[in-house]
Amino acid sequence: MLKIGYHASHEQFKPSTLLQYVQRAQQAGFTACSSSDHFHPWSNRQGESGFAWSWLGAALQATSLSFGVVNAPGQRYHPAIIAQAAATLADMFPERFWMAVGTGQALNEAITGGKWPAKADRNARLKECVDIIRALWDGQTVTHKGLVTVEEATLYTRPAVKPLLFGAAVTSKTAEWVGSWADGLLTISQPSEQLREVVDAFRRGGGEGKPMHLKVQLSYANTEEAAQQGAYDQWRGNIFPNGMLTDLRRPEQFDMAGDLVDLKQVDQMVRISADTSQHLAWLQEDIALGFEQLFLHNVNLEHERFIDDFGENVLPDLLKPASVHA
Repeated sequence: MLKIGYHASHEQFKPSTLLQYVQRAQQAGFTACSSSDHFHPWSNRQGESGFAWSWLGAALQATSLSFGVVNAPGQRYHPAIIAQAAATLADMFPERFWMAVGTGQALNEAITGGKWPAKADRNARLKECVDIIRALWDGQTVTHKGLVTVEEATLYTRPAVKPLLFGAAVTSKTAEWVGSWADGLLTISQPSEQLREVVDAFRRGGGEGKPMHLKVQLSYANTEEAAQQGAYDQWRGNIFPNGMLTDLRRPEQFDMAGDLVDLKQVDQMVRISADTSQHLAWLQEDIALGFEQLFLHNVNLEHERFIDDFGENVLPDLLKPASVHA
C-alpha cells in the first residue's frame, strides 16, 4: 500500500519542533515518517542536530505513523548497539519501525577519530555490520573479528517481528550491490534518468520484487522566489556528487562548497515550485517507477505551510485507491 511520509530533518530543526511537525503531518494526512541521523548538520545555517534515536521513541509514541531512520553502523555506532536500539523500538511499536543502513559521511562518522576508510572498505564494513545485526536479531550469540569486532554479544530483548533492513543508495553501482542483501531500497530524488538507473540497478542486483522507498528533496513556499531562495539557503551545499559529500568533514566545508553554487544548480537536485499541482505531477512519476513509500523533505524552513498545503492539495490525490491511479 502506498504511503506518503514526512521527512524529519534533525539538521534543520530542534527535536521538540520536529515532534510537533510529525503530529501536524499526521493530522494533515501524511501516513508515514522518515528521520535523518546526524551528529553535525550539513551547514552552519541549519544549526541543529538532535539525537535521532531518543527522538524516535517519543515520535512513535506521539503518533500512529510508521517511522524509518537512515543509519551508518560501523564507526560512530557499534552494530550491536544499533541492533539493540532497533529491536527495542520494534518491540514497543510492532511493525511500525524500519531502518536503512548506508556507509555514511565523514561529516558524522569521523568524529570518533578513527580513519575514514575508502569506499570499498566502507562497503565491506557495512556488510559485516548487517550480518551482525541480523544474527543478533535471530538470537545468536555473536563473536566476530573483522573490520568491526564483537565478542560474545547476545540480544535478549528481541521483537516478535524483526524490522525491515533497507539499503541506502544514491548511485546505481551501490544500488545494484544492496539489491543482493537488503530487504529493500532507500534512495533520494534526482533527475529522472539517473533515478531510473538506480531503480534498474537495484532490481538487476537482486532487488526485483523488494520494496523501494524514495526521499524526495523539494522546496515549496508561497512564491516561486521564496521556494528557490529557501532551497538555496538551506540545501545548496548538498547538491554535489556523492563521492564528495561523503568525504567532507565539517559543516564549514559544505558552506564553502555551497558558496560556489548558483540558484540554477540547486534546481537540478531539488524540486522547486510554489505550485502544488507541479509537485503532485512529479510525485506521480515517482510512483510510476515503483516506489511504494515517498518521504517528502521540504528543504526550506516553512514547514507548517508545506504540511498544511500538501495535506489539502497533494495527499488526497496520491492516496486514492490504487485502481484510481491505474
